[in-house]
Amino acid sequence: MSGSPLLSVIVKTLNEDAHIAQTLESVLAETSGLEAEIIVADCLSTDQTVSIARRYPIQIVQLANIADKGCGAAPQLGFQHTAGAFVYVMDGDMIAAPGFLAQALDLLQRDPSLAGVGGLIVEVNVRSLEFASRVLRAKQDLQPGLVDRLNGGGLYRRSAIEQVGYMSDRNLHAYEELELAQRLRSAGWKLARLPMMAVEHHGHTLNAYKLLWRRFKTRYAWGVGEILRAGALRNEAMAVFRDLPELRIYGIVFVWWTVMLALATLAPRPDGAWLAALLFALPFAAMSFLRRSLSLGVYAVASWHVNLVSTLAGLLAPRRHDPREPILSVVLHTPQMVEQTAKSIRSVSR
Repeated sequence: MSGSPLLSVIVKTLNEDAHIAQTLESVLAETSGLEAEIIVADCLSTDQTVSIARRYPIQIVQLANIADKGCGAAPQLGFQHTAGAFVYVMDGDMIAAPGFLAQALDLLQRDPSLAGVGGLIVEVNVRSLEFASRVLRAKQDLQPGLVDRLNGGGLYRRSAIEQVGYMSDRNLHAYEELELAQRLRSAGWKLARLPMMAVEHHGHTLNAYKLLWRRFKTRYAWGVGEILRAGALRNEAMAVFRDLPELRIYGIVFVWWTVMLALATLAPRPDGAWLAALLFALPFAAMSFLRRSLSLGVYAVASWHVNLVSTLAGLLAPRRHDPREPILSVVLHTPQMVEQTAKSIRSVSR
């Protein structure tokens, strides 16, 4: 490849050995014939992800410090090692759909007002309550047309990213795509989603409640509070409230608990206790009716509570890094290493 490539593909990984081979093969097929580079940005996987990825003619970079681990660090880690005029970001459990990258590149080259283009995301693992709920919510940002963010990955114009300072905020444990979108939109850029499949997303197979607890422990669920704090530092807290309707839900949950506790402790007994119990049961019944499923309804209300606590924790957590500072990293593998290995094998076989 002479000079800078047209396209850089960042594949974010953390313990993705179940899917990484299929992911990389789909990306290699999609970029065949293009001036492209593929970078696996690994957040210190402890399984066979890196070993499997080494089989392919790609670059593998990894965080140097475990303290940097998080969803916000991964895209920026990869971006530091890219050179393409356009940068595509996806997860290591996604399978690239044929034809999407060519269409997205064409649209970005034709429309200079666009900073990024996404496509439709097909959730494969809908047996999990988490991903079944995600499909039912069918958020507006996942529909074709102009959107306010590119959740699930997308193809970005490098010059737009450079204009707003950085790809993703390493301080965030989630919502890094929304935070990037807010900076891009504030600078006058637009984002769009094509009416065609971009990826299949295989997602977690972990029990939804275990996944919820894991997201709290790993601080992934702290992302709402962290992005709210980041927005406040940019004087854009109201934009965060506008873009995250779940904040209104968490506010209602807070008021709900305040009223229940007041009824249970201050109202005359036993009427206060009965009213508090009725108020407690009401959201579970309402969500089960709306979702037409008791399990989905109970999970929705349970997730509100975990996310409310997590939002408060994320809001109060200190920001450790300037997001413009380079992330310390290690280059583990390059396409040249694959070529050298192949040459060694050929020379030995002779």
